[in-house]
Amino acid sequence: MPEYKDYYKIMGVARDVGQDELKRVYRRLARKYHPDVSKEKDAEARFKEVQEAYEVLKDPQKRAAYDQLGSNWRQGQEFRPPPDWGQNFEFSTAFGDQEGGFSDFFSSLFGGAARGGRARGGGGGRGFAMAGDDQVASIEIDLEDSFRGGTQTIELKSPQTGPRTLKITIPQGIVEGQRIRLAGQGSPGHGGGPSGDLYLEVRFRKHKLFQVDGRDVTLTLPVAPWEAALGATVATPTLAGTVDLRIPANAKAGQRMRLKGRGLPGATPGDQYVVLKIVLPPADSAKARELYEQMQRELPFDPRAELQ
Repeated sequence: MPEYKDYYKIMGVARDVGQDELKRVYRRLARKYHPDVSKEKDAEARFKEVQEAYEVLKDPQKRAAYDQLGSNWRQGQEFRPPPDWGQNFEFSTAFGDQEGGFSDFFSSLFGGAARGGRARGGGGGRGFAMAGDDQVASIEIDLEDSFRGGTQTIELKSPQTGPRTLKITIPQGIVEGQRIRLAGQGSPGHGGGPSGDLYLEVRFRKHKLFQVDGRDVTLTLPVAPWEAALGATVATPTLAGTVDLRIPANAKAGQRMRLKGRGLPGATPGDQYVVLKIVLPPADSAKARELYEQMQRELPFDPRAELQ
């Protein structure tokens, strides 16, 4: 698990530092720790830390996204991005050309190194055109959106351009972590170059019934003791609607049953797994207590036999 990096602490600046002051501090630290000239201990490692911190804090988009984490994290603390971190927030994927790349912490927030700007020579030596940077945003969709596919409207936030609204197509069967590419919706190009692309990284909202693993989904199905003991046919939710599931006699709590092809669609569709949960009726009436007492007397059952 990566360790949290306090970029403000690394730079030695306040969280409200302005860009001019930030640039001045960066130049001073870069001179101090540059491996070619510095005699400081661990100069190369410190130089890379300063470069990474400046890469984030100089960019209004990355800085605003980073600031969403808040100020309660400590330098070196084990870190995992919150589930809603960076939600619907755009930031550039052009991460510069630092030799050796950036830290695991940086990658956990902003993804791996991207190809950055794509320069193309201009005609007749009169200049050049450079494509704009690609952008990345994280979006949340419902599990049913992936199952059905279709279009929806989203709003993205950017500290440079403000919010913007886009109509996007959700591919049927898209899984969490996959990206939707919107050509030409990234940063504008320079010198007549084309705009970059926008990549939307998909996350699923928490579902009230299903847990998701790739294309497979899992449902916990409550059953009564007599349904588990005697067998029964139980109406069971799936992403495509309710189906009748046959519970075998003498089924046990935690038993997994498979509904083939009932997960998310794809070249190889996912499956749905049903985990049985035996739910006991409450002993909240004289009749219920009488029935439990009758079972206690007449059934030769020891729930802790396996422990002996």
